[in-house]
Amino acid sequence: MKVERFEDLEIWKEARDLCRFIRELTKKTHFSKDFKLSSQINSSSGSIMDNIAEGFDRDGNKEFVQFLSIAKGSNAETRSQAYRAFDSGFINEAQLNEILEKTESLKLRIKSLMIYLKNSDRKGNKYS
Repeated sequence: MKVERFEDLEIWKEARDLCRFIRELTKKTHFSKDFKLSSQINSSSGSIMDNIAEGFDRDGNKEFVQFLSIAKGSNAETRSQAYRAFDSGFINEAQLNEILEKTESLKLRIKSLMIYLKNSDRKGNKYS
């Protein structure tokens, strides 16, 4: 299958799934009352999918790798904030573990895509 839109990327779909999962958790009573942490974790998880999308539409591998690096950082931020949410009693251990599994998978997939793009002969649609 040829990838023509960022919506075709499995990695973007996985990031979207994480973002939806986080959103549902932050709607819960106690978590929603901590507006700052709720806002931060929603922003960082959204940033993962947004940076994958933006990098893809930049049409150049170098820029795509740069945006994937930002997405990878936002992924780590989401992971760290999940520990804060757990330590604050906003999520349980099973929910924490699900976030950790999702962020670990995304980290590996983002890293793999970055390596692929760096080593690819195909340089995107932009010309140097």
